[in-house]
Amino acid sequence: MKTKVLMVCLGNICRSPLAEGLLKSKVNPEEVFVDSAGTSNYHIGDAPDPRSVSVAHKYGIDITDQLGRQLKVEDFDTFDFIYAMDNSNYRNILELARNDEDRKKVSLILDKIFPGDEAAVPDPYQGGYHGFENVYNMLDEATDIIAKELNK
Repeated sequence: MKTKVLMVCLGNICRSPLAEGLLKSKVNPEEVFVDSAGTSNYHIGDAPDPRSVSVAHKYGIDITDQLGRQLKVEDFDTFDFIYAMDNSNYRNILELARNDEDRKKVSLILDKIFPGDEAAVPDPYQGGYHGFENVYNMLDEATDIIAKELNK
């Protein structure tokens, strides 16, 4: 049975598509399914932000086939691990959780690098390309750790 991982940010066009693409590039697709979603409904059906696409492409990752979708309660039934990009999204995900089993699946992605620090992946949407590069580097490091854990 495949392990299923969900990456979640606000709109599902900047951070979570990068996290999805990065983790997909590091795991065996026969063993691990990776998806992403947003806690908001702002960008349902939209392609990732061109700056996310560009920074991913720079490092050999293609995220152009992704489309934004909104997190739904049923995702707790589908996914084994749900990674939030920041504290606001973490809280929004937990608001949808029905029980402790759902809540145990949710964590901040940067806890993989900085356990217990409640570190957030900054939302690069309002900034320039440099912010997307910084986000990519943070998510690259975090997904390295996740991939190692999943590939055990």
